[in-house]
Amino acid sequence: MPTLNSNKIKQGISKAPHRTLLRALGLSTSDFKKPLIGVANSYNEVVPGHIHLNEIASCVKDGIREAGGYPLEFNTIAICDGLAMNHEGMKYSLASREVIADSVELMARAHALDALVMVASCDKIVPGMLMAAARLNLPAIFVSGGPMLAGTWRGHKVDLNTMFEAVGLAAAGKLKADELSRLEERACPGCGSCAGLFTANSMNCLTEALGMALPGNGTIPAVSSRRRVLAKESGRQIVNLIKENQSALTIMNKKAFGNALVADMAIGASTNTVLHLFAIANEAGCELSLDMVDEVSKNTPNLVRLRPAGSHFMEDFDEAGGMSVVLSELAEKNLIDISIKTVDGSLKKRLKNAPGADGEVIRKGRSPYSKSGGLAVLRGNLAPEGAIVKKSAVADDMMKHSGPARVFDSEEAAVKAILGRKIKKGDVVVVRYEGPKGGPGMREMLTPTSSIAGMGLDKEVALITDGRFSGATRGAAIGHVSPEAAAGGPIAIVKEGDIIEINIPAGTLNLKLGEAEIIERLKGAKLKKAKIKNGYLKRYATMVSSASKGAILTNGNNNE
Repeated sequence: MPTLNSNKIKQGISKAPHRTLLRALGLSTSDFKKPLIGVANSYNEVVPGHIHLNEIASCVKDGIREAGGYPLEFNTIAICDGLAMNHEGMKYSLASREVIADSVELMARAHALDALVMVASCDKIVPGMLMAAARLNLPAIFVSGGPMLAGTWRGHKVDLNTMFEAVGLAAAGKLKADELSRLEERACPGCGSCAGLFTANSMNCLTEALGMALPGNGTIPAVSSRRRVLAKESGRQIVNLIKENQSALTIMNKKAFGNALVADMAIGASTNTVLHLFAIANEAGCELSLDMVDEVSKNTPNLVRLRPAGSHFMEDFDEAGGMSVVLSELAEKNLIDISIKTVDGSLKKRLKNAPGADGEVIRKGRSPYSKSGGLAVLRGNLAPEGAIVKKSAVADDMMKHSGPARVFDSEEAAVKAILGRKIKKGDVVVVRYEGPKGGPGMREMLTPTSSIAGMGLDKEVALITDGRFSGATRGAAIGHVSPEAAAGGPIAIVKEGDIIEINIPAGTLNLKLGEAEIIERLKGAKLKKAKIKNGYLKRYATMVSSASKGAILTNGNNNE
């Protein structure tokens, strides 16, 4: 076994005080010879995806002990995006990613840990921990708590997205209050990350594509005994990674991020994955760009359409073989590099016995849902630095759309108009000052998009924002418009009634105005400032970059 980092607090006369503190934790003399492995656990009693993580972490620790390591568990914060949605709380969600990364770094470095097993489930927590893994470059492995099972209502499977869209149905008079209440009782039946391919499950699937988790990590249901077996095996495997001197950056390299981008497009994951992959890659010293995303998307077939893009749920994806099948199909078309290292050896070895695609939940490479990926990058005079749309969740009728702008300077104002039935067929809802700086925090817009869908307007109304969307969003929802309004981007000068032209196949997003008019409006623009005046978000707003760069934190002197 290589020299252990934890020897800094275990060996020598001068470390006697450190050893006595370790003995206070229950370590014995023989334990001082073992690697000290941090188990970063985001368990709490607030988030459904995390309520069961103590059980998962316990299995991880069992595996570590069996393999000859000594586990030391600590916790990080976790925010539930569903509970934070559509109020001030959502401003803190994306911003929490940086706190999570920092907290794992602080604990690992302050206590000279030898390796990390990261246990989490939901959006921001998964990428935050992966950012820390890249930054620390210790042996590391990721373990998800697993997806929630779908609920059932009126003989159909349902999920959280069904619930959000039901609000629109109720507002349109298509769903009675007692029906809404019964659906509410059934949509989320238990623990786990929400049951569709929303951001949490998207990121958990991409941990497999990156090579940072064992097969099945992204899809095995939270309540399955297989989830516990995977957690225990991950605990054993982290000890092997220490023995083999395999650190996080021997796995998360440029080729691995390339594979992750391809896998992202193949499964049609959440638009948020672009933000998160950019941030993780930045910590790993690998540069990603929207141009790369655009190029990969154009050349990657879309093989999977889970909720909200399709009718299948995460449990169906798992039963069909999950990410190993997807990666195998991509490898067959030479779209990914199977030589990359993974936490259990190599991707080539992992895929050797992968089952074939069933052709329904997972399409074969020769007969995809579409020849290009599930996400698309749009550019134009309204988004010079780019914008993102989950095109696999857009109806064919909305791939090209032109309509009058309905302009709102906050999510709340837009929701009030939508539920007040003031948005008409053909409109383009513009929600601005919700970007990384302007929000601040780049809120998700699931409430307005799901309300539009629930009211039956998702095939007739588009929504664009400098904020972002939940992975549960469907329809012509275009986010991450950059530069954002608060940074003086063109979205700040859109006026009520201006015609906006969207062409997803062509990758364009334009305001139908002449260049001279746009320049003149930008000169006279009076930009609004973020309403947050103190605390963490005030600091965050001064340091966060553009969404086109992953909304990463800089030194505060950037002009993004």
